[in-house]
Amino acid sequence: MANIKSQKKRIITAEKARQRNKAVRSELKTYVKKVRAAVEAGDAEAAQAAAATACRKLDKAAAKGIIHPNQAAKRKSGVMLLVNGMAAE
Repeated sequence: MANIKSQKKRIITAEKARQRNKAVRSELKTYVKKVRAAVEAGDAEAAQAAAATACRKLDKAAAKGIIHPNQAAKRKSGVMLLVNGMAAE
């Protein structure tokens, strides 16, 4: 454990940020999973709505620095491929 007061505070704030970031990353996975579920169910409207929500959440996480912008772009691309591939069928 640190002896310096500012370092003790940094440890506490870093832990809070870690917990918050972990929660957001988990939430992102849930939104992507909802898109996959809608695609598998064959519900085009629900898939479109879920994809829009997932893309918005991914952009927000990237803007806040929780995930890398390139990772957000990659995940959005995958989500849209699923939804658009469903429309082609």
